[in-house]
Amino acid sequence: MTADTISGARPMSARRAAFVLGSLEVFGPLSMDLSMPLLPRLARDLHTSDSLAQASMSVCMLGLAFGQLVAGPLSDRLGRRRPLLWGIALFTVFSLLCALAPTIEVLLVTRFLQGVTGSAGVVIALAAARDIASGIELARLLSLLGLVGALAPILAPVAGGQLTAVLDWRGLFVVLAAVGAALLAVAATLLPETLPAGLRHPGGFADTGRRFAVVLRDRLFVCYLLVGACTGTAFFTYLASISFVLQDGFHLGPRAFSAVFAANAVVAVLGSLCNRAVVRRAGPVRMYAAGTTATAVTALGLLLAVLAGAGLAVVLVLLALVLFCYGVISPNSSALALAGHGERAGTAAALLGMSGFAVGPVVAPLVSLGGSAETTMAVTMAAATAVAGVLVWTTVLPRLRSAGETAPVGGPGDRNTVKRPGVPR
Repeated sequence: MTADTISGARPMSARRAAFVLGSLEVFGPLSMDLSMPLLPRLARDLHTSDSLAQASMSVCMLGLAFGQLVAGPLSDRLGRRRPLLWGIALFTVFSLLCALAPTIEVLLVTRFLQGVTGSAGVVIALAAARDIASGIELARLLSLLGLVGALAPILAPVAGGQLTAVLDWRGLFVVLAAVGAALLAVAATLLPETLPAGLRHPGGFADTGRRFAVVLRDRLFVCYLLVGACTGTAFFTYLASISFVLQDGFHLGPRAFSAVFAANAVVAVLGSLCNRAVVRRAGPVRMYAAGTTATAVTALGLLLAVLAGAGLAVVLVLLALVLFCYGVISPNSSALALAGHGERAGTAAALLGMSGFAVGPVVAPLVSLGGSAETTMAVTMAAATAVAGVLVWTTVLPRLRSAGETAPVGGPGDRNTVKRPGVPR
């Protein structure tokens, strides 16, 4: 099966799949970051502290993380469309309720529920991609989705900053509701059901628990999960630290900072495009190993440069290289992790997504406890990516070789997944 066909559904081109599924990836970044520029005003309007205003972002991120544990398995049971459409519709409703929140307590509750319902778009987009494609073609499709994944979390605060010229924080939540309504129309009209009825799991909670247990008993999947948590830690450290590093440490003005921020987003996109172009020849396994290794080496170089007091230009180049490698790692990581779980794609995607979104609320406050912003950022990124690299070379690659899977998922000879020993299909 390639990215150009859907089993049991009407044909859908790879470009159309990338457009629709990529659009659904915006729920997380927009929900978290669009209101970021107006958090101080939100705190004043609701007569609360800055920390509680910032907590409105953290609870949304937690909702995005743990909501996937519900939406993913539910999509394995009911098909992709119904949970997706209900999730988007409820996201729209809760976005409006956020705009109407009279107190910070109400806002925290509605923001959490906004994250829970918005998570359906994030996790079901990944599960539907696995329904559509496998192996190398899945990695190429996820590279296209990665364009949105790389741009959205970086450009969302910029868009929010522009909207603050004409809207208050309540107006930004109305914008989120409008985005939800537009995505509901896109999903309803352009996304067919990608999981045929014969491949669904009709069981109840007990069956859902068994599917989680099957996925978590797959030690290779758990290794991918741990590596993803490490690379996610490095990425969220970058997002949480970069404004302090560039504006306070290197004294860049807001306009120069925005330009650097946007340039790094473009570099991450180039990483995804490079992966899409090369992965057919090199295979997901080689691209994954190379990307993870290069990220660790570059992050270590960043740490040495910061400790040596290198100039701004050196730091910016090394940060750009880290983001380029992240654009290479992400699609291959998801493709490889989902390779043995086509019949449980929603459940497996939920665990992958949860591990990524759960990192942010933990990393951001911990990073802020450090001393120098640039040193803390560099140490955290270097440590996290080094652990990821060690895990790949000591656990992932040896297990792939022992299972004989390097060719089926990593080379041009076979683009389909195979049964992994010890993992039920």
